[in-house]
Amino acid sequence: MSVQDGSSSATGAAGPGSCCAPLGDEPLAPAQPRREPAGTRPSVLFVCVHNAGRSQLAAAFLEQLGAGRVAVRSAGSVPAEQVNPSAVAAMAEVGIDLRSRAPELLTADAVQDSDVVITMGCGDACPVLPGTRYLDWELDDPAGQALEAVRPIRDAIRARVQALLPELLPGAPPPPPALLPPGPRSTP
Repeated sequence: MSVQDGSSSATGAAGPGSCCAPLGDEPLAPAQPRREPAGTRPSVLFVCVHNAGRSQLAAAFLEQLGAGRVAVRSAGSVPAEQVNPSAVAAMAEVGIDLRSRAPELLTADAVQDSDVVITMGCGDACPVLPGTRYLDWELDDPAGQALEAVRPIRDAIRARVQALLPELLPGAPPPPPALLPPGPRSTP
């Protein structure tokens, strides 16, 4: 996992080949000021090219485990038409319904409104803004994979989200056990 902070020097900041690099020649509307007052609750943006698999799984887990204490978004630079059906099925196994979700377009405003931007190892580009923390989670892509192949990706994402929560909410108690999604179901 790599960590980048948009406020760091050019030598440690995102650059060519990085997951979070300036978008180059693509025009972006100027980012508007944060919509939530600073300090109210941390905000996280999960980014994946199609916003149809990994980023959707991560956002759903953080919404569930964060229990309203974290503002959660997900987006992609080239959103798919629907969330990956295998991702939907994998999350249904742990009691999270993704059927009503739709992939969203990555915008400069979404990045501006986020304290942490997490790319999912997909090489997607996002604007680098001062004061925003950037992480890249190297994860296999569930696109075109059978449910059996998506389960370990789902479980890896859940583990990373669980590890991220104490960083986002230092000193906060963990979510009540009722909010913790059940572990993976065993297959015959």
